[in-house]
Amino acid sequence: MLKLKSVAIDTFKENVAYLHRDCPLYRTEGFQALMKIEIYIKGNGTPVLAVLNIVDDSSIVDINELGLSTQAFSQLGKKQGFKVSIAPAKPPVSLKAVHRKIAGECLNKNEFHYICQDILENRYSKMEIAAFLVACSHNGLEREEVFFLTKAMVESGKTLNWGESIVVDKHCIGGIPGNRTTMIVMPIVAAHGMLIPKTSSRAITSPAGTADTMEVLAEVELSIDEMQKVVQHHRGMLTWGGTAKLAPVDDILISVERPLSMDSTGQLVASILSKKIAAGSTHLLIDIPVGDSAKVHDNKEALKLRKLFEYIGDLFALHIEVVITDGSQPIGNGIGPALEARDAQQVLTNHKDAPVDLREKSLRLAGRILEFDPDVRGGQGYFIARDILESGRAHEKMQAIIQAQGKKAKDDYQPAFEYAVTAQESGYIHAIDNLKLAKIASLAGAPIDKFAGIDLAKKVGEQVNKGEILFTIYACFSSDFEFAKQLTEEGNGYTIKKEPLPKTDNYFI
Repeated sequence: MLKLKSVAIDTFKENVAYLHRDCPLYRTEGFQALMKIEIYIKGNGTPVLAVLNIVDDSSIVDINELGLSTQAFSQLGKKQGFKVSIAPAKPPVSLKAVHRKIAGECLNKNEFHYICQDILENRYSKMEIAAFLVACSHNGLEREEVFFLTKAMVESGKTLNWGESIVVDKHCIGGIPGNRTTMIVMPIVAAHGMLIPKTSSRAITSPAGTADTMEVLAEVELSIDEMQKVVQHHRGMLTWGGTAKLAPVDDILISVERPLSMDSTGQLVASILSKKIAAGSTHLLIDIPVGDSAKVHDNKEALKLRKLFEYIGDLFALHIEVVITDGSQPIGNGIGPALEARDAQQVLTNHKDAPVDLREKSLRLAGRILEFDPDVRGGQGYFIARDILESGRAHEKMQAIIQAQGKKAKDDYQPAFEYAVTAQESGYIHAIDNLKLAKIASLAGAPIDKFAGIDLAKKVGEQVNKGEILFTIYACFSSDFEFAKQLTEEGNGYTIKKEPLPKTDNYFI
């Protein structure tokens, strides 16, 4: 028997255990670093699984102790000093299916179900999860496999039922910095009276997710009961989906995708739709931005992705409309949670400095969603959305929802470091590299530091003179500031040419 000890290390959605090298069990029972173990409590037949690490420092774990990471200790639910026993874990049976996928074979419904269940029960290490993700990405998923994976991910957690025939939602596949349309669309739709219980994600590879940005203004980690209370009173919400345990396997997979910078097509569709189905959506608008530095580079690829979304949606009786939008540059001016929240608030308050592109795209998306309402004629949604925004009803609705979720105290913090990036030549801006600017903003500290990021001064199509500011970098720590600045010096992501670019306000392709 070993005494429990919390080593207070956040291993981010992975159970990790720590055993001293001189522990008699380690010496005699053949335990080795990175093997999986089962942790037993006397009288409880369900073990907690963890990946084993070996330590040599008795101040971390003594020879008669078993240390546990934050998540594992919380999952076990016992106090420090409680006695437990350990045993080598049996390899998950579903790992054979992963090996088959690595070999390029197709998997069936049961195999995806057992893989997801074993991942949920911490029977997979992050290395094994990475192997599964890489196999799905490299070898691809057939349409039926995407359906099986989506279904297995939905069944891994709770599902919500709002008791209404039309429950709307929207989702952008990502890849466009500053594209914070949800924070404008949601209150417009809720003010119209349609039900839009929006659960959003945190950033995977971007400088901010919608949940990260909303968190600047309000609490986003709400329980299901709290969510239902907000929606019941206000017809909408904007929360992080992770706390509601909706498709929780998706969150585990994302935690491995993030450091690998992976976002394969089949996994992307399964991830998005599993969350929407679990959240009780009946009608969904998908935004696919297309551009040279977007996730989707051309219309042919976008149409292929749209067909996959519609195919999987039909199998779940989920009404899906896909819009293909201009992803040639960032939307809005801010990149990073606080800056993006500022842009959204400017649009909602009809501020004179509100980004025109963010406002216009949000109105068009909101209009499409309003047309899910059988009482709204086709083509009228945009004008209804514009009236709701300009009348102040959308801002009033957003403020009520922020208050209901838990309003954050206003923080006027100014980042300690600031650097203006200027044009090296005069001309017209022909392109902005989304990936480059997202990387710079991430290196500056976003989204971990809410006030870090980039504020754009010039957009595609605008004329610029040599020495004019293109964008400003904000960072909270000197190391982040230097990393971001150094990357900018290697190239600022702007393409400037002598000839003007034809101006367009066509946000939909």
